Amino acid sequence: MTHEYGFVGSTPHIRHGSNSGQPLTRREGVLKVTGAARYAADCYPEGMLYAVIAESTIARGLVTSLSLGAAKAHAGVVEVMTPENRPPLAADPNVRPNPFMMRLDVLQNNVVRFARQPVAVVIGETFEAATEGAMLLAPRYQAELPRIDLDNVESFVPKVIRVASPPEQGTGDIEAGLAAGATHVDVRYETPDQYHNPMEPHAVVAVWEGDRLSIDMPTQNPAFTRSQLAYMFGLPAENISIRSPLVGGGFGGKGMLTGPTVLGILAARLVNRPVKLVLRRDQMYGPVGHRAATRQRLRLSMDGDGRLTALSHDTLTATSSFDEFIEPAGDASHVLYASPAVSVTHRAVRQDQGTPIFMRAPGEAPGSAALESAIDELAWSRRIDPLDFRLRNYSEVEPLHHMPFSSKELRECYAQGAERFGWSKRPLEPRQMRDDCGFLVGWGMGTATFPAITFQAAARAVLQSDGTGIIEIGSADMGQGSLTALAQIGADSLGLDVEQIEFRAGTSDLPDGGIEGASAHTATAGSAISSAGADAIAKLAALATVDQNSPLFGAGNTGLIARGGRLFRRDDESRSESYAEILARAGTSAVEGNGKCGPNPAAQSYSMHSHGAVFAEVKVDPDLGQIRVTRLVGAFAAGRVINPRMVRSQYYGGMIWGLSFALQEEAVIDRRTGLVVNADLAEYRIPVNADVPSLEAIIVEEHDPHVNALGTKGVGEIGITGTVGAIANAIWHATGVRVRRFPIRIEDIMFPPGTEA
Repeated sequence: MTHEYGFVGSTPHIRHGSNSGQPLTRREGVLKVTGAARYAADCYPEGMLYAVIAESTIARGLVTSLSLGAAKAHAGVVEVMTPENRPPLAADPNVRPNPFMMRLDVLQNNVVRFARQPVAVVIGETFEAATEGAMLLAPRYQAELPRIDLDNVESFVPKVIRVASPPEQGTGDIEAGLAAGATHVDVRYETPDQYHNPMEPHAVVAVWEGDRLSIDMPTQNPAFTRSQLAYMFGLPAENISIRSPLVGGGFGGKGMLTGPTVLGILAARLVNRPVKLVLRRDQMYGPVGHRAATRQRLRLSMDGDGRLTALSHDTLTATSSFDEFIEPAGDASHVLYASPAVSVTHRAVRQDQGTPIFMRAPGEAPGSAALESAIDELAWSRRIDPLDFRLRNYSEVEPLHHMPFSSKELRECYAQGAERFGWSKRPLEPRQMRDDCGFLVGWGMGTATFPAITFQAAARAVLQSDGTGIIEIGSADMGQGSLTALAQIGADSLGLDVEQIEFRAGTSDLPDGGIEGASAHTATAGSAISSAGADAIAKLAALATVDQNSPLFGAGNTGLIARGGRLFRRDDESRSESYAEILARAGTSAVEGNGKCGPNPAAQSYSMHSHGAVFAEVKVDPDLGQIRVTRLVGAFAAGRVINPRMVRSQYYGGMIWGLSFALQEEAVIDRRTGLVVNADLAEYRIPVNADVPSLEAIIVEEHDPHVNALGTKGVGEIGITGTVGAIANAIWHATGVRVRRFPIRIEDIMFPPGTEA
C-alpha cells in the first residue's frame, strides 16, 4: 500500500529480534519497477504550461539580441521570459549568503558567464511548442574567447575549500622530510571535468496561489531548499510547500538551489499559471554544477625501512569566473598514512564554466586516485609489495590533526579483502601474468576512506491506539534505499515490526531530516528517528507507570522494555501491556515523540572515517591496448549495518563509479566555445552492464562507540575512493606502464609518454 507521500511496508521478512540488520528489500521497489513511482516531472496540475530554457552557445560575452517576435508568433507559445520582463526577486542572485548556496544565473542581465547559461525561457501550451519557440529565439552575441584551461590563467589561493576548510594544512618540515628520505617519487596526476548524470534530470513544477508557492522538485533536502527559496523570493518559509518523495539520483547535484529551478518558479509567476520546467540531458552540463578538473603533484619520500618521511600533496583546480567552489582533492592525504611531515595545498584558477559543486566523494575521489597511485609507485621503487607497504605506513592517528584513527578496522579490511582476492599469489614484477587467451593480467589495490559525518536533523514518531506507528521526517530517497533503512530504525525505536509503521517523508512541512548527502543520511536522519521513537515510548511508559490499573504501575520509565507492540517490566517480563491497552485506558488516541540529532561534541577529539580496501584485476590486450576490469573485491568497515542488502548495493555502486572514473568518465570541452561536446549519455561514457566485472563487497564488522548514537557510518561514496587507484595500479602491474591521467586511454598504454606513435 502507498499513501501519496508515505510508504507502508509490504515486503515479508524474517526477524531475529530486531528490524535493523535485516536485508529487507526496498519499500518503494514495487512502485519503481511497475512505473507507479511518481517523480517531480510526473506531476500535471490543471492548466499547466511548459517552460523550456534557451541557453547560450558561447561561454563568455554578451547577448546582443533575441528574435522575440518570431518566438512569440509561434503557435502554442504563451510568453517569453527575458531579463526585461522577468519578475523581481527579493534577493540578489549574485550574492551568496551562505556556503550552501550558489550564485545563480536567472536572467538578471545579458552577461554570459558560461556555456549553456540560460538566456531566456519560453513558455508554451505544449513542450513541443516551447521547444520550437526557444529555437526560434536565435540569440546573437558579442563573444569573447573563453578561459577554459588550467594553464595560461593566473592561479590564486582560495580562502576556503569545500565549505570551511583551510586551503593549506601541514605538519612537520616537509622539505626536511623529503630530503631525509632514501627513495622518492615526484609525480603529477590529472583528472578531468566530470558531470552529475542522475537518471532524473533537474525539474520543477511550480504553482502560485497568491503569495503561496507549491513545488514538486527533486531535492536532497526539502526543508533547506524551502529556506533557500524563501530567501530568494522574500516569502515566509511556511508559505512554501515542497514535495520530493523520490529522487532519481542526486550525487550532490541536487543538494543546492540552482538557477533552472528558480527560473521555473519565476515563469509560473510571470504567466500566473502552473509551469513545468525539465532540463534536457545536454542542459545538465552547465548551470547545475560539476566536478572540476584537477592537476595534482605528489612528492613522497621513504627511509631505508620503507616508512614514509614526507607526503606533499599540491592541487590545482578550477572554479567559475563569478563564484567559488574548490575541489578539495588534498583532503585524501589528511588521513591514512603516517608521516612525520605532511603538506596539503590547494590553488585554483577562474574559468568561464558553470560553478563546480559537490559531486560524489568530493575531493576524496580525485585525490585518492592520485594518492593511491603514487603510494603504489613509491612501494614499487623499492620492490615492496603494495599491501605490505600500506601496512607499514597506515596511520594510528590522523596525521594532520593527531586524532585517534580506527586503524584496527582498516587492517581487517586489508586482511579480509586480500584473502578473498588471493593477493598472496600476486607476483611482484609487472607483466608476469597472462590468461589462456594471451591477455596481460594485472592485480592492483587501493585504500578506501571517507569521513563519517552526522548533520543536524529532527524527526517525529507517533504511536497510535491501534498499536501501529508513524514516522515522519522531511527527507527524500535518492535511490540508495534510505526509505527502507530509516523505516527499520523507526520500527526498532518504537518496538514494532517494520510492517506496522507508516513512514512519511519527502515533504518540506515534515521535520527537517537534514541533507541527504556526504554519506551521512542514515546516521543523521536515523539518529533523529531513533530519538523521536525513544521519546514516544517514554511518554507511553509515563502513562502506564502512573496508572494503578496497569501491570506496569510503579516500574518507572527506565524499568520498561518496548518490544512487539508491548511494554514489559525489566525485572519481570511476565508483567506487560500492549500499546493499545495503555492508550485506551488513558483515553487518548496517540502519543507523539520528537527527536533531534547533531554531531556528538564528545566525539570531536576522534578522527571519524569509514574504511576499506579494494582489490582489482584487469586484462589488457597486448596488441590493441584494450582494457577490461574483470574482478573487483572490496572490504569495507562502516560501523553498524542497518540493512546489509542496501549497504552492499551502495558498495557495488561506488566501485562501479570508480571503474567509470578510472576508464571512461570525461567531459570533453570545445576550447573555442566552452561547450561540453559530449553532453549526453552516449559519448559521456559511463559503465553499462557489459563493462561491469565480477563484484564482491565484504562487510567488515565494526563497532564505533563514538561516531553517533546508532554507531552507523556512510557507505555511499567510500567505494569510489579505493577503486580508481586499484584499477590504475592493476593496469601498471599488467603492462608495466604508469598512466598518470584519468580516464586511462588505450593510447596511454600503447604510446606512453616518451614514445612515438
